[in-house]
Amino acid sequence: MTQSIPSIFHPLVARWFLQTFGTPTQVQGRTWQAITAGGHVLLTAPTGSGKTLAAFMWALDQLIAQRWPGGYTRVVYISPLKALNNDIRRNLLEPLKALRGLFEQDGRLFPRIEVATRSGDTTQAERRRMLRKPPEILITTPESINLLLSSAGGRAVLTTVKTVILDEVHAIMGSRRGTYLMTAIERLARLSGEFQRIALSATIRPLAAATRFVGGYRLHDRSFQPQYVPR
Repeated sequence: MTQSIPSIFHPLVARWFLQTFGTPTQVQGRTWQAITAGGHVLLTAPTGSGKTLAAFMWALDQLIAQRWPGGYTRVVYISPLKALNNDIRRNLLEPLKALRGLFEQDGRLFPRIEVATRSGDTTQAERRRMLRKPPEILITTPESINLLLSSAGGRAVLTTVKTVILDEVHAIMGSRRGTYLMTAIERLARLSGEFQRIALSATIRPLAAATRFVGGYRLHDRSFQPQYVPR
């Protein structure tokens, strides 16, 4: 799998990964194959298997290589655990800083990639700034994504999403909060258009039910009697 990284990612992104982590885990390799093929992904694996980096790596590469032009929110990460959000932001800022240094050493431009959190603790000043200057990566909660979708300003930020990462799926599947989240994701799909869904979970059973929960249904027929089919 090590030999496949340069063909998948920007050469400097691949170099950073190999220098920092070495050989990808099996989970990472299989996840990248599925993500780069354009499929929706449910990734269930134990802690320490590299799930979060596996989920973010492709999106980071798209932003760094400017295949997704900056200045717009492209990635939305949602976790039901608000306490996890700041850790996720820090765990993204550190590799972005290292990658920027690697690009600058090589004499290459590194794009602006803003990472912001939105939760009940976000100040009004931060919320206004987010609306004026949308972050490329938005880290939020089920409740906050619903609030964003309920305001004109929030909806304007969310019209350009390419990837949604749903973390800790096992913690909310089958609950009222899980339904609240997935209805928001369907609203987001109607607003932004179809995007790639990447769900992360510890061991979850039954897998078939989990995939249906994450995938939801897409509108297949827009006639007088609309039809929805599973993703």
